[in-house]
Amino acid sequence: MGRHAAGEDPVKRRQIVEGARQVFMNVGFDAASMNDITRAAGVSKGTIYVYFENKGELFQTIILEAKQRIFEDLRATLSAEGPVDDILKRFSARLATGMTCEETVKAMRIAIGVAERFPELVRAFFGDHPDNLVDTLTAFVVERTRTGELRADDPRVAAVQLLELSTGHLWKRRLFGLMEAPPTEAEISEMAENAVTLFLSRYSAGI
Repeated sequence: MGRHAAGEDPVKRRQIVEGARQVFMNVGFDAASMNDITRAAGVSKGTIYVYFENKGELFQTIILEAKQRIFEDLRATLSAEGPVDDILKRFSARLATGMTCEETVKAMRIAIGVAERFPELVRAFFGDHPDNLVDTLTAFVVERTRTGELRADDPRVAAVQLLELSTGHLWKRRLFGLMEAPPTEAEISEMAENAVTLFLSRYSAGI
């Protein structure tokens, strides 16, 4: 096997990211130092700078990876075959599960804490981009409107409303420390059922 060029070894990059993740989740963004990350990752500081310019870029990478994991699962859910209500309930439940898990909540608290100084860290998760979840769900609503299952004059508004119904209450309670542990499977299921029932009361073509 040939040697990787500087900054292109995926194993070394993963080692750095995992070390940084451990540090950020334990002490937050401001308290984390590159020395801490060096020790946690088991690499030299010089090696870290070959792959990442600063700790802001490292934290942004961690946020984007967490987002990608959640969104890939959600896109797969929306692309599945089946009745629209079943698909949306699975989507709603998986979205709430991903957004209320310990790592996501910790990362968002950290990002919000430094948002004024580093707005790009918040934009990394919530900003617009080609894989934006609103766009993905909007495309689903458009397609299911075309097939006659949904009726939405403004599919994007419908998509945003479902996202809010699926995350707003539980996610905010987790984010602000009003719910110490992630919601149970039963709580997630009840929320998804209620969210989709309300959504379909407005947008089902059968209503």
